[in-house]
Amino acid sequence: MHVSLRRTPTILCAAVLLASGCASNDQGAGENIESGGNYPVTIENCGHTVTVDSPPRRAVSLNQGSTEILLSLGLADRMVGTATWTDPVRDNLAADNERVPRLTDNNPAFEVVLDTEPDFVSASFVGTLGPGGGVADRDQFDKLGVPNYVSPADCEGKTDGGDSDGARTEPLRIDAIYKEIRDLAAVFDVRERGEQFVSELQARFEVASDAIDASGVSLAYWFADIQAPYMAGCCGSPGVMTDSVGAQNIFADTADEWPQVSWETVLDRDPTALVLGDLSRRSIEGDSLDSKIAFLESNPVTQRLSAVRDKRYIIVNGADMNPSIRTVDGVEKVAEALRGWGMTN
Repeated sequence: MHVSLRRTPTILCAAVLLASGCASNDQGAGENIESGGNYPVTIENCGHTVTVDSPPRRAVSLNQGSTEILLSLGLADRMVGTATWTDPVRDNLAADNERVPRLTDNNPAFEVVLDTEPDFVSASFVGTLGPGGGVADRDQFDKLGVPNYVSPADCEGKTDGGDSDGARTEPLRIDAIYKEIRDLAAVFDVRERGEQFVSELQARFEVASDAIDASGVSLAYWFADIQAPYMAGCCGSPGVMTDSVGAQNIFADTADEWPQVSWETVLDRDPTALVLGDLSRRSIEGDSLDSKIAFLESNPVTQRLSAVRDKRYIIVNGADMNPSIRTVDGVEKVAEALRGWGMTN
């Protein structure tokens, strides 16, 4: 979710393990860093042509989703900064993440990014790196000769090029996340590693969603804010989770990615279960899981929700609700909870 409240050269030898136990077996990313033959790399990205003449050595990733892809590709030693976090880094990436400077938990100033002398900048959101972005417009980096990349999941099939949390013209597909992995793997000349990582994610997705049918279940996804909660619309990362298990999103009738709604409206639609984002940040009331549950169980309107009475809460990280490799984590958590409650056919 990307609303204003969240605007806030060495060799790596170790392969990165996924929670599933899979690991990449190709060589460390830096071992053939001057391999040549694969450059220049040119990618059409969100209406922007990105050309990289050699493997980046000083990359900065401006959102957690982008950071976790680069770390998963074994590129910690080619990163000089990260920023804009909602949650702790994925457990299997924690050790590598400790080796990369964190510029800020929120959006860094443009000058702070430039101080790292980056040769590549990536972001998960147009609202971070784009027109009026929280860090800079992409043209600002272009003028300095710094190639930059934004996740296609936040611009393809969205109005206004993906800026803000506006409407999607097409539902997000998990393939957009696989595309981002492959693009970044090509930029850093670790294509084999990228393909293996995509295969690992595909396998996990298929296992979680295989032969599960929760067609009688309705879900609501609450990201943050108590007074006017941000609930997932039809077509972002929560849409992938919902479709994967055959359930229904109570706000499937809105293409807005994160509309703010009233609790009375949630009660009228009375979801079977609530998917609650547990954010480690503390930007607004309702970020943490504890504050969400305390509100739900004390407010006279929300107390009447079936999901609250039955304590049907599915706990995910805030990052799981953003289009990223964490979307697969979210699919696994939703499927596991529904199976555990015996709500699948």
